[in-house]
Amino acid sequence: MKIIAHIDTDFEEKFGIPRQSGLVKELRGRIVFEEAYRSAEAVRGLEGFDYIWLLWQFQGVDEDHWSPMVKPPRLGGKTRMGVFATRSPFRPNAIGLSSVRLEKIEYTEEGPVLLVSGADLKNRTPIYDIKPYLAYTDSHPGAREGFARRGREHFLEVEFPAELLELFPKEKREALLEVLRQDPRPGYHDDESRRYGVAFAGYDVRFRVKENILIVFEVVPFLGT
Repeated sequence: MKIIAHIDTDFEEKFGIPRQSGLVKELRGRIVFEEAYRSAEAVRGLEGFDYIWLLWQFQGVDEDHWSPMVKPPRLGGKTRMGVFATRSPFRPNAIGLSSVRLEKIEYTEEGPVLLVSGADLKNRTPIYDIKPYLAYTDSHPGAREGFARRGREHFLEVEFPAELLELFPKEKREALLEVLRQDPRPGYHDDESRRYGVAFAGYDVRFRVKENILIVFEVVPFLGT
């Protein structure tokens, strides 16, 4: 398949990215088409849709070593489920699917650029295709959610010192707070002495979790992995 675009986001690492699209509506992304697809005609009519589907490539996944059973993090990392009953990246074809809100289409020297919100993608993720979201056929209110419903309402209280939060631009602060509130840790981590770091918007946000409170204790420039 051909890569048609890449998305620019504030996440340089997998850790901390919301588990599904739309969970953190404040997150912003910028979809830039590859040179061969920078055609205004290719997005004609797309401005009439509020949401779009993105088909994209999981990064850093060895497709030759997929497993029929995986351990979803939200189930504590101990319970196995069939890979096709999950959205795990460890599958025969490393393809992801996300529904994001289309905020605006900008026409630039890079061609049409799609500004989106609610994306759950790492920075520079390759995109294979873009399709409009159709509420009358794509939405199924009341549909069963299987085991994925467990833990959906799990949130943390966040303590983020004001002087550290002010290191981030105002327009990114709410998104960062919501990412932390969603609890980025694997479900099986419960060691209160353990320290974590989320790479976001050029910084490494370091925190620990005590009971149900996430405490940010340091923010330093992100130097890469």
